[in-house]
Amino acid sequence: MSGNHGSGVAERVEHLIEALEKAGLLKGEEVERAADAFLANASPMNGARLVARAWKDPGFAARLFADASAVLTELGIDMSHWAKVQLRAVANTEDVHNVIVCTLCSCYPVGLLGPSPSWYKSEAYRARVVREPRAVLAEFGVSLPDHVRVRVWDSTAELRYIVVPARPSGTDGLSEEALAKLVTREGLIGTAVV
Repeated sequence: MSGNHGSGVAERVEHLIEALEKAGLLKGEEVERAADAFLANASPMNGARLVARAWKDPGFAARLFADASAVLTELGIDMSHWAKVQLRAVANTEDVHNVIVCTLCSCYPVGLLGPSPSWYKSEAYRARVVREPRAVLAEFGVSLPDHVRVRVWDSTAELRYIVVPARPSGTDGLSEEALAKLVTREGLIGTAVV
């Protein structure tokens, strides 16, 4: 999946920064420092830690599914960067497989998953995963039994999603740290099974 939709956005951002600089409201270096500081702590390991803790601690999992935004504070993860964003965690089960998308642009929980993959931003992924999620998942190597219902969650500027994959069998004795190493960014998006 590919697309070049992002180039227009980059140009608009560049023009906006130039206009703010000309008005004396902002310096380009300030934007760079803010982006660097935000991305320095943005990693798929944040989402993996969240999932591993949910797998190990049923009380934590219950809080995560009730109010994922509040749980982020417990782990010291800031997802707000420039605006307040709500997070909702959705769980994969034996009967439901979840996948996330942003059909309008590419809203994505960067603080939990690190920078988004290029395919997530592509027009092909954004359009097709809603219409034919099983076909798209198959292209990622995810083959689901017929009885499993696929739920597609559409992120917005105010609401982001994270998939909590089903815990792999045979992992009962693993530590939280070892469990976190099993979780991939694609598993947190729903385009892979952990």
